[in-house]
Amino acid sequence: MIGKSRGTAGRSRRSWSRLSRGCLWRWRRNPLRRHGDVVEAWIVLAVWALALVGGALAGWAAGGAVDQRFADRRAGVHAMAAELTENATDGSLIASGYDVGKAWVTVRWTAADGSAHTGRAKALPTATAGSRLQVWADRNERLVSAPPSIAESTFSAVMGGALAAQLTGTAVWGAGWLLRRRIFEQRLADWDAEWQRVGPQWRNLSGGKG
Repeated sequence: MIGKSRGTAGRSRRSWSRLSRGCLWRWRRNPLRRHGDVVEAWIVLAVWALALVGGALAGWAAGGAVDQRFADRRAGVHAMAAELTENATDGSLIASGYDVGKAWVTVRWTAADGSAHTGRAKALPTATAGSRLQVWADRNERLVSAPPSIAESTFSAVMGGALAAQLTGTAVWGAGWLLRRRIFEQRLADWDAEWQRVGPQWRNLSGGKG
């Protein structure tokens, strides 16, 4: 068992050494390294840094913006109790969406300043005239939909931030890939030009016909 463990550890070290040589060869001095290899190494490093840091910052900003927007929405509306002026069976039934089965009914309420208001709200089909239900109104006493809860806002902010981070990271990676492709094409062109100069001389030295 000890010998087997030592063998496994040795193979792991050799694998890590080969991986390090393969990933870091552009950073070490060697006769085959070109200026383009160094530039590409810096591009890879910059792409990873920008993708991680830029993605994190974009996600944080997007998540904060979404959360602030919902917080402003909650601050701009208020809940109150309104009284139905008709039976729900006399209202307009909702046939689609999340509130399917409910009905639009007329309700009335008294604002904080004592003024009377009426509007249309959604009620259960069993609601009757004179019953009360909770509605939401803006600062102008216009009925609006209920604002998202804190839990819903948090979930939306997290999802928005994650999406923004992913999109930012993908955009940075794509730009880096295009730049590296351009460097690779230039490297092939340089190799071809160099072979055009060295190839005839090499064939002459090897006894071939130019």
